[in-house]
Amino acid sequence: MADDTSIKLRPLRVDDLDAVVALDRRVSQISRRGFFTKWIKAQARDERTFVALAACSGETIVGFALAHLLDGEFGGAGTVAVLDALAVDPEHKAQGIGQRLMEALCAGAKERGATELQTQAGWDEPELLGFFAAVGFALAPRLVLERSAAGTEF
Repeated sequence: MADDTSIKLRPLRVDDLDAVVALDRRVSQISRRGFFTKWIKAQARDERTFVALAACSGETIVGFALAHLLDGEFGGAGTVAVLDALAVDPEHKAQGIGQRLMEALCAGAKERGATELQTQAGWDEPELLGFFAAVGFALAPRLVLERSAAGTEF
């Protein structure tokens, strides 16, 4: 295991896709290749509306954080960064990597004009919720509503 000082943060690159997908699969137990492929391609087209970071031990990605910026979503005023994905390799947990990724992500979002960072987590993910609380997230004053789109014409 590497100590925290050996972990370097850098911008995520298009050629990091396979490493990101593999790490996410180790953490989540599912493959979200389609999501990450679309996300990284969109980021490559318009880097100003995305913040994407990799935490590396040597050349190996051991963590990442991805966010995109929105302006005026849901009637809000100003630019908001939305944390889309965050992962740290289980072998590198409890070394401050997630904290460092969040600090750098917030700094990058602020440089791009964001005044707030938002994300979502399932109520049945206590470890993730605990991490989010530890890095300063709090419950938002809104409810997320959803419904099936089956049989609906848009």
